[in-house]
Amino acid sequence: MKNEEMSLVEHLGELRKRIMWILVVLVIGMVGGLVAAKPVIRYLKSIPPAKEIGWNVFSPWDSLRLYMNFGLAVGLLITLPVILYHIWAFVKPGLRETEQKASLLYVPYAFLLFLVGLSFGYWVVFPMAFYFTSSISKSLEITEMYGAAQYFTFMFNIILPLACVFEMPIVVMFLTKIKLLNPKRLHKFRRYAYMLMVILATVITPPDAISAILVSVPLIILYEFSVFMSGFIYRKQLANEAAWELEFGPK
Repeated sequence: MKNEEMSLVEHLGELRKRIMWILVVLVIGMVGGLVAAKPVIRYLKSIPPAKEIGWNVFSPWDSLRLYMNFGLAVGLLITLPVILYHIWAFVKPGLRETEQKASLLYVPYAFLLFLVGLSFGYWVVFPMAFYFTSSISKSLEITEMYGAAQYFTFMFNIILPLACVFEMPIVVMFLTKIKLLNPKRLHKFRRYAYMLMVILATVITPPDAISAILVSVPLIILYEFSVFMSGFIYRKQLANEAAWELEFGPK
């Protein structure tokens, strides 16, 4: 019992240490984000759809809030690879050696897919949502006056969830690797997954069929890619187990 308690204390101590490292990197990233905020905001303001509207602030705090939101966003982006690494390092003792090496390779790909999701959200989904809401204002003959802080809140509320959804292949591959998922289960739940993708696309896009299709199709392709990668890993696992049994006999 005492050894188990010591083990639990050691695990909690390791978790605290890793959280502290993440917070340190986050603070450093936020400082870098605050330094880069002005040129980045000016660049985003110079391209559509922001280029076509005037920005305003509605309180003395809005400009500061805008700076802080950008600093936090950049800090999180910089910290993401560190977060992924420390999650891997924390669960590493519970994985076999082959799983440790394989899962470590997922870290850079998870970061890459997050960037792809951000890009897809900003360049495809966000403009559709923005122009749709703007068209409603024009049809109602309402003068559009956008607050800078509200504009970016609207933007982040769209692109950040999409960036997280684009992590799906990595999550599925990892869960397949540790044998919590397999292609058969993914095939079994395919229609429910499709329904979720369509619902998500409908929620984050304007309420018209074309926009929902333009977003739901890439999400469904992403799911099918996840199933394909799960099948690849699963077949490799079966081949390794067959080779083991052939050489050493049944486990």
